[in-house]
Amino acid sequence: MTTETTNRMDLAFNRLKAEGRTALIPFLTVGDPDLETTLDIIAELEAAGADILELGVPYSDPLADGPVIQRASARALRSKVHLRTCMETALKARQAGSGLPFILFTYYNPVLQMGLDTFFAELNTHEISGLIIPDLPVEESEDMRARSRAAGVNLIPLVAPTSSERIARIVSGASGFVYCVSSLGVTGERSSFHSGVDEFIASVRRSTDLPVAVGFGISTGEQVSRFAKICDGVVVGSAIVRKVEEVIPLLSQPQMRSAGLLQIREFVAQLRPN
Repeated sequence: MTTETTNRMDLAFNRLKAEGRTALIPFLTVGDPDLETTLDIIAELEAAGADILELGVPYSDPLADGPVIQRASARALRSKVHLRTCMETALKARQAGSGLPFILFTYYNPVLQMGLDTFFAELNTHEISGLIIPDLPVEESEDMRARSRAAGVNLIPLVAPTSSERIARIVSGASGFVYCVSSLGVTGERSSFHSGVDEFIASVRRSTDLPVAVGFGISTGEQVSRFAKICDGVVVGSAIVRKVEEVIPLLSQPQMRSAGLLQIREFVAQLRPN
């Protein structure tokens, strides 16, 4: 892995800090509705102003995901999309000219099935800057953290409002940024958030020098701007995946494909924090 690739996410956060901006971090399910369209959507997200991109690996039992992302995973799985496919897609996007840092969002079982040695070797050759494994608790993450450091890949922890006394331990081995979960439960669009979310995020910021991002449930430009005031990055997932789902009828028609992609770009562009 090159130095540029290793530091791509860190460079992005450093640049944004110098510019006084908050990172917009979209989430996308790879292979929904198909791999060719995923590559096109990545280009649209970058054109819309995305700063970092989460690439979701479709999984049959996505415990942290709500119904929108579950449906997207089901569509991708029908096309036999798997962990290696997702990494190959990241590399293809890079070869096509994308400059975004890529984060791989995957559950632990696909990693175990691939084998840790193979998995980290593949990360090193497929332009992956960061890794999120939502079902890997900090108490069982020592080996993954060591391997991530050795590979130059940022292992990004999820911190929930219920983490309380575990926050310091969770963030102590983090790299890249710390991902604060804004609400209890699974992913999905929300009109309101955990009542103590501001103090929760403040407590995380007091516990780490790393950038702090927030996600789970954020779906509108107004919500992005609200959290951009107190965070270094804002993740939007289900709302974007839902928009992809809405325009699948357009994407499936060659003569309407450009119109569908434009709708995705315009939706993400209006999410940019003020």
